[in-house]
Amino acid sequence: MTISDPTTRPDPWQSLHELLAAMDAAIEQFYLERGIEGVRPRFAYPLIRLAHTGPLTIRELAASLNRSHSAISQTIAAMRKEDLVTSEPGADARTRRIDLTERGRSLVPFLEAEWRATHATVAELDGEVPHAMTAVVEEVRKALEHRSMRRRILDHLVEPPS
Repeated sequence: MTISDPTTRPDPWQSLHELLAAMDAAIEQFYLERGIEGVRPRFAYPLIRLAHTGPLTIRELAASLNRSHSAISQTIAAMRKEDLVTSEPGADARTRRIDLTERGRSLVPFLEAEWRATHATVAELDGEVPHAMTAVVEEVRKALEHRSMRRRILDHLVEPPS
């Protein structure tokens, strides 16, 4: 029996990935129109948090943002390249303390205003579509709490013959 290539079917995630990428691209374009280069939308959350907390380790920052250590570590590396944050040795050799540079600090008021405007935009979009995005996301989250993604995949998994 020949098993067909599953990647020949449409990817159910494609439209969601494209939507999120387009939304991020629009925000990044907005930054560029304001003369802010090298800043990606994913930088806003950690920059704003650091402005309000002061220096944090990557682990502390990740926990405060409910993000993975790996994701925040990658974001910090990208922000460091854009002169938005500094990284200094922490209390032990395994930790690094992250702080804002002068450039990073100077962008925070704009990023906070953009953050609020983006949240207002999402609320506006929620009101324009028959199924609010935020409500759908919450319902999916609840469904996955009831039966995990892993469990659902296992339930549908058909192992190839050996």
